[in-house]
Amino acid sequence: VLVLVQRFVDDVMELVELKGMKGSLVGVSGAFGLSTDQRKRLTIAVELVANPSIIFMDEPTTGLDTPAASIVMRAIRRAADTGRTVVCTIHQPNIQTFETFDE
Repeated sequence: VLVLVQRFVDDVMELVELKGMKGSLVGVSGAFGLSTDQRKRLTIAVELVANPSIIFMDEPTTGLDTPAASIVMRAIRRAADTGRTVVCTIHQPNIQTFETFDE
């Protein structure tokens, strides 16, 4: 059972592009540890580990620059591609972010 749980966690870490950060300290944003976008992806990963069928996200890209927002949106898109329903609010997305959404 533990092996299956570990495999599932590894799959989620890969889904949100954090597999290389496994075992890292979260730390203090900007000082040491995970960056802001990595923290946002970690938050998404924590929710995905619960294996919900529906995920609600309120402004997951707020405070991120365009490249970081793109990474977060790619992780969200990949989560949706696993069959989960993702409901997301985003104010003034750039065209690349907007095109990530189905509807």
